Amino acid sequence: MNDNGENGQKKSSRRPSQERTAQRDPERTRAAILEAATREFAENGMGGARVDGIAERAGTNKRMLYHYFGDKEQLYLRVLEEAYVGIRTAERALHIGDRSPEEGIGELALFTWRYFLQHPEFLSLLGTENLHRARWLRQSVRLKELHSHLIGELSDVLERGKKQGVFVETADPLHVYLTIASLGYFYLSNQYTLSTIFGRDLIEPTHLNAWERHIVHVTLASIKG
Repeated sequence: MNDNGENGQKKSSRRPSQERTAQRDPERTRAAILEAATREFAENGMGGARVDGIAERAGTNKRMLYHYFGDKEQLYLRVLEEAYVGIRTAERALHIGDRSPEEGIGELALFTWRYFLQHPEFLSLLGTENLHRARWLRQSVRLKELHSHLIGELSDVLERGKKQGVFVETADPLHVYLTIASLGYFYLSNQYTLSTIFGRDLIEPTHLNAWERHIVHVTLASIKG
């Protein structure tokens, strides 16, 4: 009885403290919840992720999570949006339009591969969303605008290359991006099965570097004039 009462007192005293901290620094609390939710959804998918687990990882409670993000589905959509914002924002910083056409495409290929390597949670979220047939992704107007910018900039680079006789007239911006993304995504998302089947550790640095060069070569070769 005493132990139970003591535990109850600890729990009840902890919750107001957490809420006071969240109220003093709401941005920090939101960021902590988003970071924790990203890890939880990446590890367990939409169905397996638990709100309790997210709150525990974030060092807060479910009440604050619901206060800032509504419910589990709204939080998942926000995580998905932030994941795409991250990669699209980093792509903009490349300024591929300021480079020669070949350098611009090569730089985008290198960046995408390296981003996938550094952000495995992004690939996990993509896998989850595809399992659900982009159910939540279709709800986001924000992401459609971000993708529009990427294709627009890529189109400009390709058009310059076509005018210079560097790229073939049929080079399509979406096809170019799909080539880059698929070569990186398939390799990494299937690394364990492929390594087992072919008896080669695909994540060993030598193999990663070789595949990086291969991605750039294949992408440019597919559109060279």
